[in-house]
Amino acid sequence: MKGILGIKQDMTQIFKDDGKVIPVTLVDTNGCFVCGEKKIEKDGYSSVILGLGLKKHPNKPEKGKYKKLGAPRFVKEMGDLENISLGDRITPEIFSIGDKVNVWGVSKGKGFTGVVKRWGFHGGPRTHGQSNTERHGGSIGSGTTPGNVKKGKKMPGRAGGDNIIVRNLEIVEIKDNILVLKGAIPGARGGLVIIKSE
Repeated sequence: MKGILGIKQDMTQIFKDDGKVIPVTLVDTNGCFVCGEKKIEKDGYSSVILGLGLKKHPNKPEKGKYKKLGAPRFVKEMGDLENISLGDRITPEIFSIGDKVNVWGVSKGKGFTGVVKRWGFHGGPRTHGQSNTERHGGSIGSGTTPGNVKKGKKMPGRAGGDNIIVRNLEIVEIKDNILVLKGAIPGARGGLVIIKSE
């Protein structure tokens, strides 16, 4: 398995020679390195910890933990990755054009939203005297028996900010530490994304 951390930059499009237009997302992977590792003897399992970027003002525990490598801005445990060791720099050249990858990110936060936006409810009627229930959820309880609202009921609340995985995205291009992925990936510009190939 291969993996790298990156920062979502922007979406654009690429024109193929045959005239087709491909929507792509640019991911900046500059500054990704191996900042730690888990060993079977000590931790009971083996895994690689990747870091991305460096903190300007790390605290004392971080200074001691990462020592000469520097405290990374983002840290993620990646599982077993191929042929890398502590301190190695990870570049997008570990992938090839045409490879299929899975991309993990945190979706954009939408704040407190109603049931129409959050769950896709249809809302109430828009005519026949309807005055104030067009985007309401309607009845939520169930009468005298059992006389309560069931747990997990779809209601208004905080939407977005979820962990999302988009699978089987194709790598279209690799240039100057920028991975060009076909299609859209989760998260806002400047957000952390994890890219893995199985």
